[in-house]
Amino acid sequence: MAEHHGCGFEGCCGRRNGTARLIDARMPELARCLTLFQYVQAVTGGPVARIDQAGSYAVPSLRGEAFAVRPGSIALRIDADGVDTAVVARDEGTGSVALRLLDAEGRTVHQGRLLSEGDRLLVGLAPTVDAGASATGPPVVPDVPEWESGDQLAQLDAVLADGGAARREAFHRYRGEHRPIEVDVLPAVLDHVCSVGLPIGVAVFAPAAMQACGGHVHVTDRTVGGRVFAAIADSSVEIDLAGVRACHLVRSTAAHGPTSALELDDEDGRCVAVVTQFGMVGEDVHAAWEHLAASLPDA
Repeated sequence: MAEHHGCGFEGCCGRRNGTARLIDARMPELARCLTLFQYVQAVTGGPVARIDQAGSYAVPSLRGEAFAVRPGSIALRIDADGVDTAVVARDEGTGSVALRLLDAEGRTVHQGRLLSEGDRLLVGLAPTVDAGASATGPPVVPDVPEWESGDQLAQLDAVLADGGAARREAFHRYRGEHRPIEVDVLPAVLDHVCSVGLPIGVAVFAPAAMQACGGHVHVTDRTVGGRVFAAIADSSVEIDLAGVRACHLVRSTAAHGPTSALELDDEDGRCVAVVTQFGMVGEDVHAAWEHLAASLPDA
């Protein structure tokens, strides 16, 4: 067991009076660890977009694998090349325990805070690695379809790889429909789907990690500073509109055929969040969403 006092990664822990233990960050070992826990507060995102959901993990997927968003489960997708280390950290002052996935620079890309005492005890079963080790020996990763002619999942995986920066720079090669739209339409879209009861899906990105949710929007809010909040099913999503530089409406093939997605980019041209429909949602829901997307004004 590799036991360390204090966190070995700058900026990933708010408090320093605790212990941290390195665990195996490789798949499928990491997947077995995450699905071990029954009640977790899972958070993914950054300063522009953030998603927060309490529940249990579905089996996380890698780029190139199948992906589904199911009610009551935390849907996490990972770029294995970007997740360098996994750490279980215990705060001795509060007794809280969190599992953090970190990239090669030591940045937290995903956090799961264990909410039950049973889960905090189960964390001792997680396989450990030696101090200074990382996810060496890359796992076998399925082929990832090219985004230029790929479906919805190929677009999400292209974003997951590098924030979508390379994709956006070469977006003229995309064979599907796409157009820039006004950033300020997002609050109106969320308010509308909330008022009419139209379920939506939202994916939020951090380096090497994507967390997604889907369902009805229960409530929306917006601050004077431009932060937008939405409670979606059992998740909460927060977006800082001031940090969104551009918004694109992109159509790609999904379960019901061509499906629109609103892609929000930060000032560096990286996609931080996507609002769309995931999987089998019903023809009426898909048609209503496409009608709404078609009505949005160009930028």
